[in-house]
Amino acid sequence: MFHPDTQFLIDHWTALSRGNAVRGGIPDRAALQPEALGVRLPRVFLAERDGEDAVVRLAGAWIEGFHGEPLKDRMLLSLWRTASRPLVAAAVTQTVREARPVVIAALAGVLSAQIEVVLVPLRGPSGVVDRILGLYAPVATLSLAADEPRLLTARVSIGVGEAARPPLALAAVGGRRIA
Repeated sequence: MFHPDTQFLIDHWTALSRGNAVRGGIPDRAALQPEALGVRLPRVFLAERDGEDAVVRLAGAWIEGFHGEPLKDRMLLSLWRTASRPLVAAAVTQTVREARPVVIAALAGVLSAQIEVVLVPLRGPSGVVDRILGLYAPVATLSLAADEPRLLTARVSIGVGEAARPPLALAAVGGRRIA
């Protein structure tokens, strides 16, 4: 069972992904109305995908306060401990490849406070799936010391719901392999 805010974003994104004009199960960024996120907005970020990583374009005040600095133009993976980055990179790829939400269960701070980070894919203005909407959902109130590292530690990630896209497979035409 997820944090209520995590479940809210999953449900909201799922409703958007079922719209009439949606291609490949992934809604356009323009379909997302920020006011629909309500009190969760300070804990939301929008990143532009760049290979296995993504560049943070917008981050809510709560997220920037948690990390202790403005995040615009920071690489998303830089917000995570080094050992966690492969898992987070795989989660970013999974949400786009499978066209479904991915939740990362993580820890924050020395006291290891639990936090969920949900990622959902969106189409950018060009129609390419290159936007990631994320939400931080702390399980408890986070209070970190001023000198405490502000990096997250990923524990596990899970795709939520059924993949909207079939897995990639190789095919051959005239003896030549094609994707």
